[in-house]
Amino acid sequence: MKKITALFTVAVLTAAIITSCSSPKTKENELSKQEEEQGYQLLFDGKTLNGWHLYNQGNISSGWIAQDGELKCLPGTAARHGDLVTDQDFENYELSFDWKISKEGNSGVFINVVERADIPTAWASGPEYQLLEKGHHDYDKEMKRAGCLYNFSPQLNPAEVNPPNEWNHSVIRQQNGKIEFLLNGIITAKEDFNSTKWRQAVANTNFKNFPEFGKHLKGRIALQDWNKGISFKNIKIRKING
Repeated sequence: MKKITALFTVAVLTAAIITSCSSPKTKENELSKQEEEQGYQLLFDGKTLNGWHLYNQGNISSGWIAQDGELKCLPGTAARHGDLVTDQDFENYELSFDWKISKEGNSGVFINVVERADIPTAWASGPEYQLLEKGHHDYDKEMKRAGCLYNFSPQLNPAEVNPPNEWNHSVIRQQNGKIEFLLNGIITAKEDFNSTKWRQAVANTNFKNFPEFGKHLKGRIALQDWNKGISFKNIKIRKING
């Protein structure tokens, strides 16, 4: 009886190992079955810049490249530089992405970007999810740390950014103008772009000089180029009901 029990145990463990090994593991820049069921779509296929272009410059060659499964902005190159924006507009959504940054690096992700010839840059309309390496001189300014709604509020909860060239995970949620930022699993910002509080906050900054800033609840997503070295992967988005 003990022998039969032992054999049965071995068989169960073997089956478990085989099942575990045969379970498909989601590859970089691909959607899991669960993500597909949740309605996610990839914004970066890991190989091309399809779906992206330079702000107000169209689909031209630039310092942004797809290399080694990463969407990179290479510093110190002679290539044209500028912020990279999605071809599509987005309104109510959850965006998730992984990013790593160079030493003393500075970048960001803009949301609700309006792309027009009379609006010179992505940040002139789109509020920013700040990306910043701890060695950068702005890190001492609490409203400019990674995960912040740039220049409007300090981190809602303390969240550490990983060392240079190590991956971080971020999430941006927007629903009917209410946004929530997460950095490495921690909520770092909340705001309501419909509120009087938000309009007053904008009026108290230099952004007041840009008439389209922070007024839109729909627009493009932009990746900021500061020519410092930044990489993204696993950029995924799903629509949320308004």
